[in-house]
Amino acid sequence: MKENNYTGILPRQEKGIEIKAEEEITFDDVIAAGEFYEQAKMRLLDVNHWHELGLRAVFQLIDASGNEVNGQAREGLYFRIDIPGPGTNAGDGYDWVQVQKIAEYNSGDVRSIALQVRPAANPTAPEGETTHFYSDGSTSTFTVTREGNKLTAAIYDRNIEPNKEAGSLPDKLRNAIVGTAGMTIFSKLEWEALAKGLVKE
Repeated sequence: MKENNYTGILPRQEKGIEIKAEEEITFDDVIAAGEFYEQAKMRLLDVNHWHELGLRAVFQLIDASGNEVNGQAREGLYFRIDIPGPGTNAGDGYDWVQVQKIAEYNSGDVRSIALQVRPAANPTAPEGETTHFYSDGSTSTFTVTREGNKLTAAIYDRNIEPNKEAGSLPDKLRNAIVGTAGMTIFSKLEWEALAKGLVKE
């Protein structure tokens, strides 16, 4: 499938590796597809309930003060990610990303929304080091797109490299192991589950 980058926020792949997961469904008519697009868009922004779509990791929106946030994702908020297995000390046992961009496209018979995150520091930790198994040069971009009567959910991880900048030795070892597994297995399986869940009728 081609990339769904109608919003223009998907970065170019320049280093490391990339991961792509996509799921597509086709409706009998444009009206049904348009109605379901609105549902899928709400699912995309409802990050706190992604685990109910079949993911093993649990995501929680967090503000800059470390408080849990209900409702939809928005720029500047963080995802606190509880993945199976050990977390980082600096991340208080979690992996962290921050919402960099949310953009929408609406023209003719096409509707699209994209949400992009980047590995970040734990907002409540004084160290300020990236607390994710990917480096802070990596991005994940989540999209839902309607083209006529076709609906597609896609996740694009770009410029993925393991995070080697952790301050403590245990965190360095953890990121090296989990980062490699994440690049080859975990992220791909999680994003495939998310893509299917976003467009599941």
